[in-house]
Amino acid sequence: MNATNLPIGSCAVDTRTGQLGIVMGHEGPYVQLRPYGGGREWDAHPDAVRAATQAERLGAATAHADARGRGEAP
Repeated sequence: MNATNLPIGSCAVDTRTGQLGIVMGHEGPYVQLRPYGGGREWDAHPDAVRAATQAERLGAATAHADARGRGEAP
């Protein structure tokens, strides 16, 4: 799937940084991603964005839940 076709709200990986984010929009030539669990959005080049695998989504959800349990996440 082309990164410009990723639906808003889907999980994606910025392959240049390895960071998983939630697709927040498509602005100009970029895909706007926000870290799983919140935080500052960043612009990623569509050629460097791919859909996250189920394992990556589960890992991000687990890490976020663990951080919340330790009081480290909103």
